[in-house]
Amino acid sequence: MEETGNIEEAARAVEQLSQQMSQEEFWAFAWQTLQEGGWLMIPLALLALLIYFEAMSLILTMGKAKLKKTPRSVWYAWLDKPAEGIGHIGDVIRYVVGNGIKSKDAILRVEAVKSKLLPDVNARIVVLSILVTIAPLMGLLGTVIGMLTTFRGLATASGQAVDLVAEGIRVALITTQTGLMIAIPGYIFISLVIRSRNSYLAFIAELETAVVQRVHKLEDTNE
Repeated sequence: MEETGNIEEAARAVEQLSQQMSQEEFWAFAWQTLQEGGWLMIPLALLALLIYFEAMSLILTMGKAKLKKTPRSVWYAWLDKPAEGIGHIGDVIRYVVGNGIKSKDAILRVEAVKSKLLPDVNARIVVLSILVTIAPLMGLLGTVIGMLTTFRGLATASGQAVDLVAEGIRVALITTQTGLMIAIPGYIFISLVIRSRNSYLAFIAELETAVVQRVHKLEDTNE
């Protein structure tokens, strides 16, 4: 039993060591890539941080609504009992019909909710799209700069021209690869944000329809 336990402990130690080595190798590779890519890797890294920070901020902002966890059948019942509403949707419904649907003011309040959140989200989506589009272009700029440097060195070098060109192209393409690696996840984040924005628009449209129906029903009853 003791021998089996020692074997298991040794296996775990080897696994932890391999994981530690793989992490060290990864960071060593990342640092080497950063150095070989040249000075343009620094703005690319800053651009990546800005893109992912803005994307996660938008995703968290839209995720506060929790539309998937609050289907129409749930929040529709809150129109009659606004006090039971919870979360962001509950707050919206209390704002719209908290005092009861007595006039068309409730419809104006729905529009106020839409105009408060969505313009800011749309503007940030535009900014995020621009930043993501810049990433591969900046990487291409680094490639062009690297190629010019390579050919300049090739013009003054003698011998081993093939090796010089191959190494120069490899280093020059690092920035293009980095720009694409930044942009591809960025586009995925943009699609997630747009999907969340569209879901929120659908919720606002359904809420507006429900409020209009109740206002008209109330007017017909009063007549």
